[in-house]
Amino acid sequence: MTWTADHIPDQHGRTAVVTGANSGLGLVTATALAHRGAHVVLAVRDTAAGRQAGRRIGGNVEVRELDLASLASVRAFAAGLAAAHPRIDLLVNNAGAVLLGPRRTSVDGHELHLATNLLGHFALTGLLLDNLAAARAARVVHLSSITHRNAHLDFADLMGERGYRGAAAYGRSKLATTVFGVELDRRLRAAGAPVLSVLAHPGVTRTNLTPRAMAHRGRRGRVVAWLGLLATQPVQRGALPQLRAATDPAVRGGQFFGPARLFQTWGPVTEVRASPEATDPAVGRRLWTAAEELTGVSYL
Repeated sequence: MTWTADHIPDQHGRTAVVTGANSGLGLVTATALAHRGAHVVLAVRDTAAGRQAGRRIGGNVEVRELDLASLASVRAFAAGLAAAHPRIDLLVNNAGAVLLGPRRTSVDGHELHLATNLLGHFALTGLLLDNLAAARAARVVHLSSITHRNAHLDFADLMGERGYRGAAAYGRSKLATTVFGVELDRRLRAAGAPVLSVLAHPGVTRTNLTPRAMAHRGRRGRVVAWLGLLATQPVQRGALPQLRAATDPAVRGGQFFGPARLFQTWGPVTEVRASPEATDPAVGRRLWTAAEELTGVSYL
């Protein structure tokens, strides 16, 4: 069976939170969920863009400000959301940073890829876990990347202060995201919690990040970016793995979905495997401890 958005079951009565929902994969995901009847919270850094996306989506949506690179913003968002929605059925940790220029840090002093792609979502998930546990069959979906397969976590230099390269930092942050998703599944199972942790990656997908990421490299960078777009799949297809992870009734905790063809770069949705480092329990425990220390959020 080829899984498509037509397989998404009715979502009426469910509350879904999608980070980075104003564009790209997040917008497609939020749209599909809203059109199936979910109440969708667009968790976005730019609320004006979020409101514009909400009008485009239609349906039952609300916009809330969230800057994942700021732990203060994450805490404020989580407190407001938890009070307004005692039960949350779905959290899609979709938002991400792709920065190929010089090394940058968050307001908390963390390398910006790691801050946005891992630490913000780690804190957010922990702060909303009670609300997720209050739902009947809640899920947390983590957006990974095929780049995680070629990355390695150096716990002596998690912030990438030595020999920084943007592309490598992005890959490390996505490996960390994958480790988090797998380790969260282990801990939820051990605790007997009624929440699933599921992973997905979009393969190589056309989003607004690719041309923006290459633009600073001048004419050659722009040419490379646009040639790359010709070899990628549309965002509507790229969002299918995370939509399946979020909605397929047959999904089990710890499963990982991505494209089936050409080394998982495109094609129909299938279950895929994370890298050996991403599934190593020792790495999971070590990253979890580091994330707790860096965010000040402890759970499970």
